[in-house]
Amino acid sequence: MVSSRLTVVQMLPALASGGVERGTLEVGAYLSANGHRSIVISAGGRMVKKLLEQGSEHVEWTIGKKSIFTIKLVSRLRKFLEKEHVDILHVRSRFPAWIAYLTWKEMDPKTRPAFVTTVHGPYSVSGYSAVMIKGERVIVISEMIRDYVTSQYEVDSEKLRLIYRGVDADEFPYQYQPKPSWLKTWYYEYPKTLNTNILVLPARVTKWKGHEDFIDLVIQLRKHTLDFHALIVGEVKKGKSGYLKKLEKKVKDAGMSDIITFVGHRDDLREIMAISKIVYSLSLEPEAFGRTTLEALSLGIPVIGYSHGGVSEQLAAILPEGRIDLGNVAEAAMLTLSWLHKPPQVAMSQTFSLQQMLEKTMAVYRELAEQRQQGSAG
Repeated sequence: MVSSRLTVVQMLPALASGGVERGTLEVGAYLSANGHRSIVISAGGRMVKKLLEQGSEHVEWTIGKKSIFTIKLVSRLRKFLEKEHVDILHVRSRFPAWIAYLTWKEMDPKTRPAFVTTVHGPYSVSGYSAVMIKGERVIVISEMIRDYVTSQYEVDSEKLRLIYRGVDADEFPYQYQPKPSWLKTWYYEYPKTLNTNILVLPARVTKWKGHEDFIDLVIQLRKHTLDFHALIVGEVKKGKSGYLKKLEKKVKDAGMSDIITFVGHRDDLREIMAISKIVYSLSLEPEAFGRTTLEALSLGIPVIGYSHGGVSEQLAAILPEGRIDLGNVAEAAMLTLSWLHKPPQVAMSQTFSLQQMLEKTMAVYRELAEQRQQGSAG
């Protein structure tokens, strides 16, 4: 029987923001709450404080920096894994995965940690990306990603585990209403959103997330109704400020500056979506999962999204009428007008719950830890 307490190391480039990072924190919190030891290795970031508060440990290494000097971390990582008696080594990003894999390969098979990878996206098909299928178990986060892995690489399907990312219904409760104090502050800061329908595109500012389609959608809506205000919520990553300026110019040139507001990164996206009429997912490339779509649906807020990738899977299960053809801005505008008049009812769903994700991830860890113990005993 496998020892009840596991030591799990998760590795990723940084803990600034994003779905991969939030998933790492969720797994870490679950491990800590259930008596296990959770360690995260990354270059740090704004989410480290919360990680520590939830009971995990953090080791700050520049594990994601693509440099020959980072390779030197292989020896350091091997000593760390041996010293801390790590049971599970779980990687979620390609360059850290290479450091982990090279380390793991040179360790004693009888005593080394079990090696787990999670494929979070349809990476460019290459030898570099192939490291993500080298895990003893390979977690795929949607049917789309499972299809990508099996079609692009020679991989034993027996080691694949489909585990959808999940949303905590306690954190994103159905029909959640923000506190009056938050509402007062929000409407003071953004008075144009008061007493109107709020339309939200929650996405970091980058070319493939559909911001230009969203602006075109607003331009079309403006011809039919004035009863709305559009928000673009998401951070601008380093080096992307030029694209933000391009978007702002597009808004200004279209005369939409009073209708569209860029609000940047927000830690209160839950509250913003909760007071919204419609949330959008207009990514031009398929999302491997699409966390904000699921968070909005968990709140009971309808979502209009391009019908591809993980977002299509979510909408098919919860709100199929929200799916529209990729790039069809006219269809998105017509559906928006219809929903502004008569919004659809979003049903409560447990299909993509955080608890399921965590339990299934833990089952993978347990399975491998048991095999590892049996192997060392043999």
